[in-house]
Parts: sequence; structure tokens; C-alpha cells
Amino acid sequence: MVPPLVLDIDGTLTDAEGHLDPRAFEVLPTWDAPVILATGKAFPYPVSLCHYLGLPQTVIAENGGVVLADGEVTYAGDREAAQAAADEFIARGGDLGWGDADTVNRWRDTEIAVNLDADEALLREVAAEFDLEVIDTGFAYHVKTRGVEKGVGLQHVCETLDYDPADFVAVGDSENDASTFGVAGRSFAVANADDVAKEAADTVLDQSYMDGTLSVLESLRENE
Repeated sequence: MVPPLVLDIDGTLTDAEGHLDPRAFEVLPTWDAPVILATGKAFPYPVSLCHYLGLPQTVIAENGGVVLADGEVTYAGDREAAQAAADEFIARGGDLGWGDADTVNRWRDTEIAVNLDADEALLREVAAEFDLEVIDTGFAYHVKTRGVEKGVGLQHVCETLDYDPADFVAVGDSENDASTFGVAGRSFAVANADDVAKEAADTVLDQSYMDGTLSVLESLRENE
């Protein structure tokens, strides 16, 4: 029997350009155990991906701010505080960096994401004034409530579905995956991962992006 998986999306199921690797459609729908998608993206993104992959909709979105398990959606984090911090950041000359449409935040329920080109020092200064934290996922700065993490979301999913987090294998690439690595039984950082993720992972892979993830999944199928 293969183990259940908790997988990041960006940098883990994608290529270096951020495009979803088509091999995900080959391996994940046939995985004979639960697959949880855990991401910093807004809630609709992993739900949509589950739909197109043909997976049950079990997701951890917005770095643990939104969790969907067994048809139940739960929220953690203060979107109003994050929005207030974002407004203050803009008032002081900052720019969220997404343009007027801002599709990055339009469907975001519990946090605010800011483009990596933004003034990081100013953003962190303002966030601290609102008692919020900023994490750098390598794709955006996320302004969020302290203590809201993917790892907490994984614990919630496991409670809902009656699984042991220690049974899960986690793969990720970023600071926001470190909490997941601390909860899952086994954890792997792809070679393109940041230093925080590499330090937290049980194993740092030689391959990057989806190549690294596939190497883990192939090994799990061969050995279990």
C-alpha cells in the first residue's frame, strides 16, 4: 500500500516557469491513497486542480487559512486585519504589485499576497504593527495571522478524515512547507527548495520541481 500524500503545488508540481507539469495527470489520479494539495494559493486554485485531476477535493489553501475536508470548509486567520495592513502599506507608498484586477487576492479569504517586487522592509514593518507575519514563499509575500500554517491544516484534515499525520509523506519547496514537514511522517524538499524548507525536511532531493516529486512517488510505489 502506498502512503497518503500532502503535496505543495508551486515549485513542487510545476516546472521552473511555474506551469503545472502534465505528468501530475499521470501519477496523481492513480495514487491509491489520499492526496492532499497544500498551497499558499487562494482556495479556488487547489479545488479546481483537484477537479481536473479527478481527485477528491481535500485541500489546504492560503497557507492553512482555508481547509476543505470531507465536504466541510473551515477558516483560520483574520482577512480584515490583513486587508487593513495592505491598505496601510499602500498608503505609505507600497504597491501590492498585481494590477487593478488583482486576481491573486480577489478570491483570497484569510490573508493578503504581495508581489515579490514590493518593498519588503516596509511590508514587514507595517505587518508587525498589525501583529501579523510575512512569509516569503518564493512566489509572493503572504501577510497572514500568526500561527496559521499548512501543518496545522494537515492536523485538521487528519482529525476530520481519521488519519494519522505520521502516515503522510510530504513534498514541498518553501518556507510555508516547513510546518507540514514537522507534522508529516516523512518529508522531502525538492532541490529548488529554499533554505528553510531544506532545513526542515527529512530528505533534500537531487532533482528539482516535478522531477523531484516524481522521484519520491516512484520510490514509494517501488518500495511499498
